Amino acid sequence: MKAYYHLPGLFEFCSLYRVFFPLFRERREYFYDWCEIGSVYGAPADCLWGGGRIGFGDDTPEEALALTREYGISARLTFSNSLLRDEHLSDRKCNALCAMFEKNGTVGNGVVVASDLLTEYLRRTYPGLYLVSSTTKVLTDFGQLEAELDREEFRFVVPDFKLNRELGRLNGLPAEKKRKVEFLCNECCRFDCPDRRACYENVSRKSLGEDCPDHVCTSPSAGRGYRFSDAMKNPGFIGIEDIRSVYMPNGFSQFKLEGRSLGSAVVLEFLLYYMTKPEHQLEVREEIYLDSSLDLF
Repeated sequence: MKAYYHLPGLFEFCSLYRVFFPLFRERREYFYDWCEIGSVYGAPADCLWGGGRIGFGDDTPEEALALTREYGISARLTFSNSLLRDEHLSDRKCNALCAMFEKNGTVGNGVVVASDLLTEYLRRTYPGLYLVSSTTKVLTDFGQLEAELDREEFRFVVPDFKLNRELGRLNGLPAEKKRKVEFLCNECCRFDCPDRRACYENVSRKSLGEDCPDHVCTSPSAGRGYRFSDAMKNPGFIGIEDIRSVYMPNGFSQFKLEGRSLGSAVVLEFLLYYMTKPEHQLEVREEIYLDSSLDLF
């Protein structure tokens, strides 16, 4: 059994992945043999259907697709805006991206969605794209997760990270449902935050071009920003030993790493921690740092 990581930054961190992907392929002995790259997800800037985090990045869709196709990696469009209305479905940019991604890639590309309206539209219009139920739905109740897993339209479902440690009930899921669960591993948000839905909806409103104030995070550590060291202390954190000794033996194989809004240097730390053997982390870090095409900071 393998663990499949779903990595952030399809458009945001193409430059980093242009160096990392060949290293992962050519120096496989540097990396754990029990893990693979399941997909890379993201959205370009100014996408009406975008959500979760505001997309950015200078790479074109053609460049992103060429990179993932070269290495046989699935590409996912993060179209997790939860507030879409009928008039938004005709957006030319998002439709063009879906058409492009549907026709490219031998492993199949997908879309991460939070809106039932968009889900049904994509199923009708772009049946070649698989669908992922977004963590921005904030499925914190286990019954909600079970209902979502029952929906045949989704290949994978990403529950809220608060359910990561509901191991008794998770382990009781049938095998076919376990294969659909995609855990968000490295969330840094406050575990008991009551405002996650409001935070995500604020991003959705901004993607729609609405004039609204920024969401104000009430976490006591909000001023620190994202720190991987803080995420590791989160009760919902899933580390590599958890993956190898707890989740994989019980039939779970899909693991998502957040980080689209972070710098590529932080994302590199995720790649080192989750995928790289400790004795080779310095070598991988040197290969990345010494590449003159990269500006990691």
